[in-house]
Amino acid sequence: MKQIFKIITALACSVWFLYGAGFPTSYYKLNIEAQKRDFVNILKPKIDKSNDRIIQERAFVENFFNQAPRSIFRYLNSNDLKRLLEISKRYRVKSLFDRDAYLKKIDIVPVSLALAQGAIESGWGRSRFAKEANNIFGQWTWGKTGVVPLEREEGMTHKIRTFNTLQDSVDSYMLNLNRHYAYESFREARLEKREKGGLITGLEAAKTLLYYSELREKYVKKLQNMIKEQAKSYNPARLIASD
Repeated sequence: MKQIFKIITALACSVWFLYGAGFPTSYYKLNIEAQKRDFVNILKPKIDKSNDRIIQERAFVENFFNQAPRSIFRYLNSNDLKRLLEISKRYRVKSLFDRDAYLKKIDIVPVSLALAQGAIESGWGRSRFAKEANNIFGQWTWGKTGVVPLEREEGMTHKIRTFNTLQDSVDSYMLNLNRHYAYESFREARLEKREKGGLITGLEAAKTLLYYSELREKYVKKLQNMIKEQAKSYNPARLIASD
């Protein structure tokens, strides 16, 4: 019976890992240090998946604009044009054929930055919003669906956005950094680093997120400290290699 129970448990964990909506119940039974390790192990593959999707979109855009001038934009593939239109709407690129605008917005987010912000905003996955809404990054909404903050100030109408899965939360967070006007400084710093042949690090990116929180400078400092903590404690070679 014990062996059967172990097999069933293992299968359940595998199904949760692939399709689960949030952190497994077993996660909340761990001590804090074990939770922190599992948080990284659970969230990093989802961050990698989001970045992989962004890389694919960026490659498509680069290829599109490498091919388009040859046909003087007259004989474009209809499917490619449709996809470009969809991407332009998702990233809020105002001019359909503005190559530079696409490449500034469609780029990866440092893994260490995403892990650190996820840990801070969700309390390592223990927050009410993480449990009830799969919201790891504290994203707001003004729509009908959402979780009302218990300490929301009088007159405020925002809610905490709900997501079907943790992956959806990660995808939305990255899209938010890549298109919202408040994070223009992040995108400019990332572009500058890329034009010099490098990729922006989590610590460098953290300096640009002054408007992610009402704490402003204190939040930036907190974020940098979290990045350093994770690099020291949770398989630093793995985190740094993918930063």
